[in-house]
Amino acid sequence: MARWCYRHRLTVLAVWVAALLGVGVTASAGGADYANVFSLPDTDSKSAYDLMEKAFPKASGDTDTVVWKVGRGSVRNASVRNRIEPALARIARMPGVGAVRSPYAGAGGAGQISRDGTIAYAQLTFTERANTVPKQLVQDVVDTARAAERPGLEVESGGQAVSRIQQPPAGLSEMVGLAAAAIVLFLAFGSLFAMLLPIAVAVFGVGIGLFSTQLISHVTDVPDIAPLLASLIGLGVGIDYALFIVTRHRRGILGGLEPEDAAAVALDTSGRAVLFAGGTVCIALAGMLVTDLRFLDGVVVATSLTVVLSVLAAVTLLPALLGFLGPRVLSRRQRRRLAAPGTPGASTPGGPGEEQAVGLAARWSGTVQRRPRVIAALALAVMVVLALPVLSLRLGATDQGSDDASTTTRKAYDLLAEGFGPGFNGPLQVVSAGGDTTALVEGIGGTPGVARAVALAPAHGVTVIQVVPTTSPQSEETDRLIDTLRDRVIPKAGVTAHVGGATAVSKDFASVTGDRLPVFVATIVGLGFLLLLIAFRSLVVPLTAAVMNLIAAAASFGVLVAVYQWGWGLELLGLGKEGPIQAFLPIIMLSLLFGLSMDYQVFLVSRMHEEWVHTRDNARAVRVGLAETSRVINSAALIMVCVFLAFVLSGNQGAAMAGVGLAAAVALDAFVLRTALVPAAMHLLGRANWWLPGWLERRLPHLAVEPGEEPQEETPRPGAATVVHGFVRDAEGDPVAGAGVTLLSKGGRQLDRVTSLADGSYIVAVPAPGTYLMAVTSPLYASRARHLTVGEEPLVHDVELRQDEANPVSHPSSARP
Repeated sequence: MARWCYRHRLTVLAVWVAALLGVGVTASAGGADYANVFSLPDTDSKSAYDLMEKAFPKASGDTDTVVWKVGRGSVRNASVRNRIEPALARIARMPGVGAVRSPYAGAGGAGQISRDGTIAYAQLTFTERANTVPKQLVQDVVDTARAAERPGLEVESGGQAVSRIQQPPAGLSEMVGLAAAAIVLFLAFGSLFAMLLPIAVAVFGVGIGLFSTQLISHVTDVPDIAPLLASLIGLGVGIDYALFIVTRHRRGILGGLEPEDAAAVALDTSGRAVLFAGGTVCIALAGMLVTDLRFLDGVVVATSLTVVLSVLAAVTLLPALLGFLGPRVLSRRQRRRLAAPGTPGASTPGGPGEEQAVGLAARWSGTVQRRPRVIAALALAVMVVLALPVLSLRLGATDQGSDDASTTTRKAYDLLAEGFGPGFNGPLQVVSAGGDTTALVEGIGGTPGVARAVALAPAHGVTVIQVVPTTSPQSEETDRLIDTLRDRVIPKAGVTAHVGGATAVSKDFASVTGDRLPVFVATIVGLGFLLLLIAFRSLVVPLTAAVMNLIAAAASFGVLVAVYQWGWGLELLGLGKEGPIQAFLPIIMLSLLFGLSMDYQVFLVSRMHEEWVHTRDNARAVRVGLAETSRVINSAALIMVCVFLAFVLSGNQGAAMAGVGLAAAVALDAFVLRTALVPAAMHLLGRANWWLPGWLERRLPHLAVEPGEEPQEETPRPGAATVVHGFVRDAEGDPVAGAGVTLLSKGGRQLDRVTSLADGSYIVAVPAPGTYLMAVTSPLYASRARHLTVGEEPLVHDVELRQDEANPVSHPSSARP
């Protein structure tokens, strides 16, 4: 498929452009119909909602507020009324505003003025729901209200419709994330064209995914946070997957392959890992369905669709784009070096040149091998310390009290809390379907934590008691008050009643989420374990991955609690006010985190597994795998961190919280777990990493992450036996005595093993002409391995060993006879 896309690049590009434009035009014409449906069957708040829905028809539109406060005097003063009433009258005449309820309109408005007379509010009802009210209308309302201000008179606006105009321009967070990713890619590749490839792949995948989500919102319930989360995860995985493939493609060209052959090899190696990683992300996202929370169904659809399209773009569109660029995917310096005759890595008759992982990555990999216990202990200590705040995790819902202190919605929220009590922003509704509610009202009014309780006029046999707590909607005291009303006050009154309202719904949602979280975690951990078990034919590797994922989740939630719940640096960063963690966030974050963590585990361990299959040397496999993949994994993680942190600018508290949590999770996973703790643990576990009982090996299906080995000829080709001989020396040219020289078949079977003599010489027996793997190991130097093509004549092959170097198994090559 890679070669077909490479050769038919114009066709492939045309199909993707047509798909993007077609879906985009259709979605733009149809608009969006997002809906936040918190369906919580068998909960008390749902029962209250059902009773209220029968008794009181829904309002046609959402209600927002205009709040004002005087520094001296009373809001009843003529000077104040002369400024506020004309403003309210102008708002009432605006098309799209259904009604305005003023505190100055008769005796009924007296309740809209605080007891000290310094704060008042007006309620305005739009003719449409908040998410469909034109932003220009909302802006006109806010501007008209603010125009009534004067020294000593503060006017603010609050509500869902008003909060929409405070959000940054659509796409700002995505643009900032892409710009940051472009910088990282340019530093990693050193080439403008190579930098643009992952960006283009992500734009096509995410663009079609978001437009498709917009269309899907017309046929099923999709919450308004779903497209934000879809773009967040889509940009991250789209850029990362393309990064892995482009890196492998560039390595192939530098190794002497033609661009088309390099693309085919890249898709057959890294492309397989991308398909596997994308599948694991989708499986982790689909795990949200086991919670049976309708709110999350639309999130699963949007995020999974975007991930699938990003993977599809990486394995089809990317080879086509590579075909347009050819060797220009390399930097100019790399192209000059490749074109220079006799340059290592240039194409030679013998085949691709040997590539080595040197520098910081190789030195760190060697350090981990030498000191695995110290590094494992330090990494684990860091993760444990960061995870400690998770012990005080409290789930709930954020409201406009968590907005930035400079916003008009936060100021309006604070003014209402100041004038009418903290609980005014989140009243409770106790709904009764019959019986005498007099005793119930008296019991509620006498309950500690209740500021006031007022029974509204019954309708259709349903009585609603409006309860204003003394504490804010986000406080733990309000949660305890809801429990007290349900468990003690209502049963004592002898009537059937239910506690509802936005605050009660949020509490019930948090309780249901907490109850279903263990099943959800067990599901995605179990599925991830099975996938890795099948892919790597090992019990320890998937078990290690599961434990590491849980550690990363605990540490990332610890960071989230410290920032958002404890408020560390929250106001300084302009992220609002501290409060509980959004109730839906653990499930969404864990799905994304387990999927992304699995990506890094697959890319890291697949390279280790490839080396293990060839050499059966665990220390070498772990060292080479870490040295070769750590740079690209860290680059990919840095890109994801930039993309996720950019969503702090989205204007959506849930998306911003998810961005911070996922950025912390990815950073810790890549820079601490996959770079330090995982390889250190694998060094300590030794050959046990790759252990699998024989009976289980025979029963497991085969799922190859790496490309399959070519059929091996266990019987040597006809021909006379021969030898490979030469010298083992160090970088200074001095002989290395006592080095182990092992000759293996392509299938990994040991054919001969000798030890180098005092002068560094060695000689191993070769049964017949063919391709073999020769590995050289020494306790003082990094091991080396190379595929050799041996003819009928003896082959001379000298080996140079170096310290602090991790080299992969090189491509087949002929040495000099």
